[in-house]
Amino acid sequence: MKAVQYQEVGGKPVVVDVPEPEPGPGQVLLKVTAAGVCHSDIAVMSWGEDEMYMPLPLTLGHEGAGTVAALGDGVTGVEVGESVAVYGPWGCGRCVMCAQGEENYCLVAQQEGIFPPGLGAPGAIAEYLLVDNARHLVPLDGLDPVTTVPLTDAGLTPYHAIKQALPRLVPGSTAVVIGTGGLGHVGIQLLRALSPARVVALDVNEEKLELARRVGAHEALLSDGAAAGRIRELTGGRGAQGVFDFVGVQPTVDLATAVAGVESDVLIVGIGGGAAKVGFGVTAYDAAVRAPYWGSRSELVEVLDLARAGAIDVHVETYSIDEAPKAYERLHDGKVNGRAVILPNG
Repeated sequence: MKAVQYQEVGGKPVVVDVPEPEPGPGQVLLKVTAAGVCHSDIAVMSWGEDEMYMPLPLTLGHEGAGTVAALGDGVTGVEVGESVAVYGPWGCGRCVMCAQGEENYCLVAQQEGIFPPGLGAPGAIAEYLLVDNARHLVPLDGLDPVTTVPLTDAGLTPYHAIKQALPRLVPGSTAVVIGTGGLGHVGIQLLRALSPARVVALDVNEEKLELARRVGAHEALLSDGAAAGRIRELTGGRGAQGVFDFVGVQPTVDLATAVAGVESDVLIVGIGGGAAKVGFGVTAYDAAVRAPYWGSRSELVEVLDLARAGAIDVHVETYSIDEAPKAYERLHDGKVNGRAVILPNG
């Protein structure tokens, strides 16, 4: 079967032929209908030899949806032909975090060698995907897999972050979204659906700011040296009660903490390598800064329910599996408006 792999440190993703997997006991084989392309992949492919902890070659794609093609021995709860989305942050299933459905915070995954698909385990940008356990599958129940597959990360990750800040986002509050691309444009929609806050979107790209306006941002501003001052003006000097940085480079992290108001929540979601300076006189009084990761299994169910209700809609660009390297090039160059989705089986 065809698959898109990152084969060596410093290389580029390539389309290769690999054996079609067969499900073992407890496993599920999916025929992939759609797979998302994510900036996390770009980050992984930028690591040096000393940083790379994932086994190579690696089949990419941690956002996956497909139809159940075959079941391993003992599998229950799913049926052949069923259309499903894949919950990506696989855990051990036994620790205290996994017992709560928060496999994204599994306490032993790394030491037990458990990896998410596309981030250590073979991923979804292939004609077939082997899923380790049926608990990691969520029925699509009529949702379009092409527009839904990004929600497994680009929807779930901002949803998990926004839920943490909802107690702050009361009427009269302001939420700032930094980076309005793949995750950010979904985050704007989630904020509009879940809170009464005024949503201010920031980006360096006017095309992405226009997308931000289209999906519901009340204000869309260029992310430049004047941005922090403009937000202070918009809020009457109060600052924002919720700040969501979907980029995570040092300038955006600095901006996130600069616009955060008293008793605010700052969520650094992007993995650009930036680090927040926190302390008395540096950040606003009682501002909390967190770095969340992905989301829980139950939260993915909630995100898909929001999609069924029409509350969120992902802007996607589609590519064939042979065009996947081009999709990664466009993502790297900042040319993808929304989310890139690969269709491995046409």
